[in-house]
Amino acid sequence: MALPSHLFLPSPPSSSFSPPPLAPLRRMPVSQQLVFSTGRPRLRHRCFFGGNVGHRGECFSVTRSTGVSESESGCCGDGFRDEEDEEETVDDEVEQGEDDDLLTSIAPERWDVLGLGQAMVDFSGMVDDEFLERVGIEKGTRKVVNHEERGRVLRAMDGCSYKAAAGGSLSNTLVALARLGSRSASGPNLNVAMAGSIGSDPLGGFYRAKLCRANVNFLSKPVKDGTTGTVIVLTTPDAQRTMLAYQGRSSTIDYDPYLASLVSKTNILVIEGYLFEFPHTIKTIALACEEAHRSGALIAITASDVSCIKKCYDDFWEIIGNYADIVFANSNEAIAFSGFSTNSPMSAAKYLSHFVPLVSVTDGPRGSFIGVKDEAIYIPPFPCIPVDTCGAGDAYASGILYGILRGASDLKGMGTLASRVAAVVVGQQGTRLRVQDACRLAECFTCHLESSKVFHDVGSDQISSL
Repeated sequence: MALPSHLFLPSPPSSSFSPPPLAPLRRMPVSQQLVFSTGRPRLRHRCFFGGNVGHRGECFSVTRSTGVSESESGCCGDGFRDEEDEEETVDDEVEQGEDDDLLTSIAPERWDVLGLGQAMVDFSGMVDDEFLERVGIEKGTRKVVNHEERGRVLRAMDGCSYKAAAGGSLSNTLVALARLGSRSASGPNLNVAMAGSIGSDPLGGFYRAKLCRANVNFLSKPVKDGTTGTVIVLTTPDAQRTMLAYQGRSSTIDYDPYLASLVSKTNILVIEGYLFEFPHTIKTIALACEEAHRSGALIAITASDVSCIKKCYDDFWEIIGNYADIVFANSNEAIAFSGFSTNSPMSAAKYLSHFVPLVSVTDGPRGSFIGVKDEAIYIPPFPCIPVDTCGAGDAYASGILYGILRGASDLKGMGTLASRVAAVVVGQQGTRLRVQDACRLAECFTCHLESSKVFHDVGSDQISSL
């Protein structure tokens, strides 16, 4: 599966890619066909790995111990709860050698999607203003903390009720995609995986186990004596969130032969934008994209955050200009990518489509745009009663990826699916698409695919897979 050569701009003369200033956009008819063929090797002969990819020996989880040392935290007792409230089982940790064998045994011939991003465990709990004052944290801020500061806050939370989850924007997208792609009538189960950096501590095992339960294989081996990154999310009664991030090993991802082999066996590589904040990982991103490009994979970049784009603008464009096939951004992020030369998400989508074959721009309750070949296709929002908007963009991205992998022939239909997935997540508490909702959405999309094959509308915006 690959984008056609006529959708790619010529490679820049030097390794440094600089986007030209925003120019007046000429209006062109939307292409009737956006064909995923030619220009790169076709990836139609993938080996699908059906069934549940989870293994009991790997899928242990933690009820009373969160993997933080006793000296660091006194809060890992009765207050701890798994985010998804699933029935808990605690198995013995997998020895390193057994872990390596397990990763080899579950590997299919090719991965449909491999995500490269930060692996961090989220701790989320309700606190009052007095708690924040007591620990000396300013309400509503996001702060990077060290190992000692993390321990101090967790000890102060002893007795509080809080939840733990395998967090992160990328993991939200991958879990939603895996759930959409399981038990679907539109094709075999999708093989979804993630690579990142976790420590050899129990939190690293917890992170891997949680993704494993959701049929997302975390493939990177734990770093010996390393600590897994965490984010503590403290919510006050007025709904303001205060975040404390401890990077641990999550900010350092080494490009080694093992990661190179994973990248070479994937159909779509998704890079999480937060990785651009760390100088060491930018080299890893570039090498991974080069291998993916050489292997015929599509490359998707998530914008992640406006502040990240401002800080790493040149690094983002170095990768986007030379490698990206798909970019996921919200309206503010897309405008930031365009150098703030426009304040319109539609214009930003058009602008970015000069450099990227497919651009996805979400605009909250106002809908979204899919930018293709100097055009922006408007996708109306799917109606819902909003409960929690956190994770909406991650869910939307999963819908786009699912449409591509299932061979969608209609850009509007693919965008509508993505909008519906996002609406379901917005209408619930929590960032993860639930299994039952994923099954229902996948069935609806299958019906759409079948009907679009019978009733082919030559006037619609098309995307086909040959």
